[in-house]
Amino acid sequence: MAKRNGVPIKLATDAEERARASIKRYFEEHMDDDVGDLKAKLLLDFFLEEIGPAVYNRAISDAQAVMQDRVADLDGTCYHTEFGYWR
Repeated sequence: MAKRNGVPIKLATDAEERARASIKRYFEEHMDDDVGDLKAKLLLDFFLEEIGPAVYNRAISDAQAVMQDRVADLDGTCYHTEFGYWR
């Protein structure tokens, strides 16, 4: 088993249940195969461990870009002219 780097991605219980149900439905509709709860959970765990970090890192990168844009715009949105009464 590969050693995990960092904290493993965990889903909330209800999100995990919905994800397992979605995996099972996908296999039924697109693969003409029935997948039980155990196989769906193992597949979900694999995706979370293998692909989850890439998705997580991209989301963090996108959030950082949005925040950097907002911080850069603070001068434009939060600046008020001082002593501007006598213009």
